[in-house]
Amino acid sequence: MDLRGKRPKGAEHSLWELVDHMRLAQRDILEFSRNPEYQSPPFPEGYWPATKAPPSEKAWSKSVRDFRADLGAMGTLVAESLDLFAPFAHGTGQTLLREALLLADHNAYHLGQIVLVRRLARDWK
Repeated sequence: MDLRGKRPKGAEHSLWELVDHMRLAQRDILEFSRNPEYQSPPFPEGYWPATKAPPSEKAWSKSVRDFRADLGAMGTLVAESLDLFAPFAHGTGQTLLREALLLADHNAYHLGQIVLVRRLARDWK
C-alpha cells in the first residue's frame, strides 16, 4: 500500500497513476468500441488520475476492479463480434480488431512501467 503513491527515483509515475491511467484509457477504448454516442475525455487530463496516490484503499480496489471488468467486457465484445475488420460507422476507419490491439499494446506498455516502478522501489521479488 505504501508504494502505490510513490515515484521512486527514476520513475515518471507512481503505481496509482499507472494503474488508474490504464483503467481510464481502457474505458475510453471500450466505450468508443461499443457506443457510437461516446465522447472521449479531454486529452491528456482525462486519461490520468488527479493525484499521485490513491485517495483511499477503496479507490485503489475500485480502480483495479473496474479495470478487470472493462477488460472482460472488451474480451466479450471481441468474442461476440461477427466481423472484427468492419469499420465503425462512428469512427474514421477504426475497427474492433484495431481497438483490441491498441488496448493490448497500451496495457502491455504500462504493465512494463509498473514492473519498472516496483524494481526501482526494490519491491520486485
